[in-house]
Amino acid sequence: MAGQALRRWTRCFHPAPEAGMRLVAFPHAGGSASAYRPLSAALSPTVEVHTAQYPGRQDRMGEPVIDDLHVLAEQLVDVVAALPKPFALFGHSMGAMVAFEVARRLEARGLVPAALFVSARRGPDVVKENSHHLADDDTFLAEVSRLGGTDASIFDDPDIRALALPALRGDYKAVETYRYRPGPDVSCPIVALAGDADPVLEVPDVDNWREHTSGTFEMDVFKGGHFFVDDNLDAIAARVLGKLTVSP
Repeated sequence: MAGQALRRWTRCFHPAPEAGMRLVAFPHAGGSASAYRPLSAALSPTVEVHTAQYPGRQDRMGEPVIDDLHVLAEQLVDVVAALPKPFALFGHSMGAMVAFEVARRLEARGLVPAALFVSARRGPDVVKENSHHLADDDTFLAEVSRLGGTDASIFDDPDIRALALPALRGDYKAVETYRYRPGPDVSCPIVALAGDADPVLEVPDVDNWREHTSGTFEMDVFKGGHFFVDDNLDAIAARVLGKLTVSP
C-alpha cells in the first residue's frame, strides 16, 4: 500500500537510490510536480527529490481538487512518512504551507525532518484577507498572471482555461481559507526564502517563520519576484545542498 501511495502522490524525476537524503517538494497554487524538475536535476544525485502531485492536474486531472489545506496535509503525511530517511521538506508559496502542516504532523509521530525550506510565503499565522478564488474568471486569472510564472496569453485558449481553472481556484481557496491552528509547531530547522520584488509578499512577514520552530531559523532574500526560484536555481540548489550535505 505504501508503494502505491507513493506512486500516486509523488513523482521522482531523477531517481538516486544511493543518495543520502530525500527532499520532498510541494508545488505552488495551480502547480504540478513538474515545476520541480529543474531543482530535482540540480540536486541529483546527492539529494533525491520526490515532488508531490496534488489531485486535479496533469495525470491526476480526473480527480477532484482538494481545496482545504489541512485536508491536503493529512493526505500527504502518510506518503512522506513512507519515504526512506533522512528527509527534508521544501515548499514554494502554497507549497510552503503544505510542507509546514505536513512537518507538524510528522513531528507529532516522532519523525523530524532534517530541515524545512519555506519559499515565497509569509509565516503561517500572518493573515492577509483575500478572496480571489471567488472572483469572475477574467479577474481571477489576471491576479494569477500578476504573480508571474505563467504566460498570461495561454489563458486566451478556452480549452486551457477550462483545464487550468479548477485546480487554480481550488488551490487559491485552500490558501485563502487556511488558518493556522495553535499547537505544537516544529523543532526542525527552518530556512525561509524570499524574493526582494515579490508583489504579494513583504519580507518582514517571512521573518515570522522564526516563531514556529524551536530549532534554528535562517532567511535568505534573492533578487526576483514571486517565482524568484526560477531565476536563482543554481544559488538555491547550492543553499539546499549546503544545508543537507551528507558525507559520501
